[in-house]
Amino acid sequence: MITLYHCLSARSFRPLWMLEELQKPYDLVIMPFPPRVLARAYLDVNPLGTVPLMIDGKTRMSESAAICQYLCAISAPTSLQVEPDEEDFGAFLNYLHFGEATLTFPQTLVLRYSRFEPEDRRQPVVAEDYAKWFLARLRTLEPVLSRREYLCASRFTAADVSVGYALMLARHLGLAPRFTPAVSAYWSRLQQRDAYMRALQAQSASAVAQGVSLVPAPDTMPSVT
Repeated sequence: MITLYHCLSARSFRPLWMLEELQKPYDLVIMPFPPRVLARAYLDVNPLGTVPLMIDGKTRMSESAAICQYLCAISAPTSLQVEPDEEDFGAFLNYLHFGEATLTFPQTLVLRYSRFEPEDRRQPVVAEDYAKWFLARLRTLEPVLSRREYLCASRFTAADVSVGYALMLARHLGLAPRFTPAVSAYWSRLQQRDAYMRALQAQSASAVAQGVSLVPAPDTMPSVT
């Protein structure tokens, strides 16, 4: 049984969504945010104090995009993975990591300087600069998504999960109205997937069952550790 440690709407939503797409059994452990402060015992499980943490037997992983790739590999054959002999294999790997390294990273700085820092240390100009950085890089997907329903291989893949989470985070940050038309339509399609909706329901139900508040403390949502 795979165990996934998760904070509401954090990067760990990527592997949660993947688990639902693959319909693999899992145990979901909901952590309060930030877990390294509010759940100190978690440091005994993951010294980084971050989420995700996925445990599968002796395998322990903490990088959300890598976990998506791992879940594809252990579930092969699956349409969520693009194989090396397929034309879009390189594009698949690139978009899988683009979602985290290029699209999520600048948004963590928007969060830090607009919400997480104490009031006197917030930097609205810096936050807006990083928001513009994110949106500029997101715009590179517009011509791709103007021609395709999904990012590569003419089907929904783990790459769409990775980029889709970055769009979910952007929605929480109020950036969705600034999406270009094809990106906005793509985000709407992703939200209609049954597995995406099941993942949302799973995190809410697990939070209630485990006594973790669905109402975050001020300026701590979405969590992105």
